[in-house]
Amino acid sequence: MREDIIALAQNVLDACRARGKKIALAESCTGGLIAAALTEIPGSSDIFERGFVTYSNEAKQEMLGVSGDLIATHGAVSAQVAEAMALGALDRSRAQIALSVTGIAGPGGGSAQKPVGLVHFGLARPERPTLLVENRFSGPDGGTMSREKIRRQAALTGLRLLLEAAEPQRYA
Repeated sequence: MREDIIALAQNVLDACRARGKKIALAESCTGGLIAAALTEIPGSSDIFERGFVTYSNEAKQEMLGVSGDLIATHGAVSAQVAEAMALGALDRSRAQIALSVTGIAGPGGGSAQKPVGLVHFGLARPERPTLLVENRFSGPDGGTMSREKIRRQAALTGLRLLLEAAEPQRYA
């Protein structure tokens, strides 16, 4: 892992530790990259409670309780499914912050409505509305990024969202 992602993961762990918050993850297109960044750091087990890598629709349903009808209606890459994934991770863990990531890393699988690089994030916390974020990762010229870069950018974005949720000055 590169240093910038590990430094960001360390900041997330430090901020959560300061607030006494635990994290759960529900990762699809990132395939565990966020969990890997967090667990690269010794002592992360006091903050990182658990992670679900739910790459298939069946895994999203079985492990997180995402409705098959929701997936059929909106698609696995949607704000609705990102929200259900985050809430499912929160419900199935002892964490106070749950992040979900679902997207199209490519190189195939995209469409005009859902292009390669489209990634949805859900950030769930008890007694707060779920924060939903949509990103469309693309190259400097607006073209498609590589699969590796999309997944890396999605992991960095997820860590930034976790940091924002954990920082005491932002969320009292």
